[in-house]
Amino acid sequence: MGDIGIRDDRAAGRLEALGDGGAVVGRIEYFVLGPPGSPERALVPVHTIVEPAHEGQGIGGALARELYGTAAREGVFVVPLCPYVAGWAERHPDDAPAAPPGLRPAAEEWLRAHPGRF
Repeated sequence: MGDIGIRDDRAAGRLEALGDGGAVVGRIEYFVLGPPGSPERALVPVHTIVEPAHEGQGIGGALARELYGTAAREGVFVVPLCPYVAGWAERHPDDAPAAPPGLRPAAEEWLRAHPGRF
């Protein structure tokens, strides 16, 4: 994977993989569900994008792992609406604990209520 760094741009809702020179070479677009301290608080990834020149280098997986790591550090869940992150979670159940089932409908409703966001 080389010298890839990852930064969380929470205000923009992006977890970004940075390549040489700080260029963004991949990202997970997400939103935060629920107010701080709420048991319904979750990170909800919607899209994973890796620039074509950087595909096949493990960037998507590194981003998914970091998203779950961020959620664990914050004591919140991940509700993967993004197919890539959902597939990664299925392949890495020890690193990607499942969210309570009631959070998925809430995340889907939030997404429907904010159609221009993603």
